[in-house]
Amino acid sequence: MTKKDEFIQVFNDNVRRERAAELLRWLESTDFFTAPASTRYHSCHEGGLCEHSLNVFYRLTSIISESDAEPTDETIAICGLLHDVCKANFYKATTRNVKNEQTGKWEKQPYYAVEEKFPYGHGEKSVFLIERFMKLTPEEAVAIRFHMGEFESLRSTSDAYSKFPLAVMLHVADLEATYLDEEKG
Repeated sequence: MTKKDEFIQVFNDNVRRERAAELLRWLESTDFFTAPASTRYHSCHEGGLCEHSLNVFYRLTSIISESDAEPTDETIAICGLLHDVCKANFYKATTRNVKNEQTGKWEKQPYYAVEEKFPYGHGEKSVFLIERFMKLTPEEAVAIRFHMGEFESLRSTSDAYSKFPLAVMLHVADLEATYLDEEKG
């Protein structure tokens, strides 16, 4: 089973919300399943974004199973799988010149560059894109909005984390997937 097939199966098994199928069709119309998760930090290869989304889903499932939190399987799937939909149609495959240390010659190497078409912020953009198709609960919206943790405004992040524990758990799941599960650039 490919990562795309696995993602679709997890999504379909858990997400029953109105218009969820439309959201999935939209994802399939983008490069979500072939895009990298980053340009150089983690899963910076074809299909890395889908792989990262699954890793975050599995990490989030594990974290929640060890806590007193009781979000639904649907909420876990939505937050884990969709937290980075803002990266669909965000990267462009290109090349850059890199000096070969052995030969001293410059060589073209494949590279992913950011091609931002809708500069709306990371978490906010994911929430916006998801809600074009289906409603999020306040807890889901806050968790996705603040999944970047310290890369956000400290005061608002602290407020979000104190009010919505799922936001903390999604952030931790994202960090664990990024730094413990995935190949670095």
